[in-house]
Amino acid sequence: MAITLTNVAAQRVITFLQNRGKGVGLRIGIKTTGCSGLAYKLEFVDQINTDDEVFESLGVKVIVDKKSLPYINGTCLDYTKEGLQEGFKFTNPNVKEECGCGESFTV
Repeated sequence: MAITLTNVAAQRVITFLQNRGKGVGLRIGIKTTGCSGLAYKLEFVDQINTDDEVFESLGVKVIVDKKSLPYINGTCLDYTKEGLQEGFKFTNPNVKEECGCGESFTV
């Protein structure tokens, strides 16, 4: 499987990287936090580590550390704007439950 981006998400990441002036891609990972235990983390990557998994989706390199991959493998990343709210939205087939606020999940 892999990590994929929608067209809107890919364009948003490309724009962020161009505005930043550097970077090779987007790192997607997880951290332990919140009411349900796990939360996503995103950061721009300037250098790929030797133990990273690298996927390419619509011209964007998506970098995932080996620890996070089992929890997010198969995830599709979208970018949505609804009213005053905008940001990345994860569709993760591994999620069993999400907390009420939507900030954390369990697998």
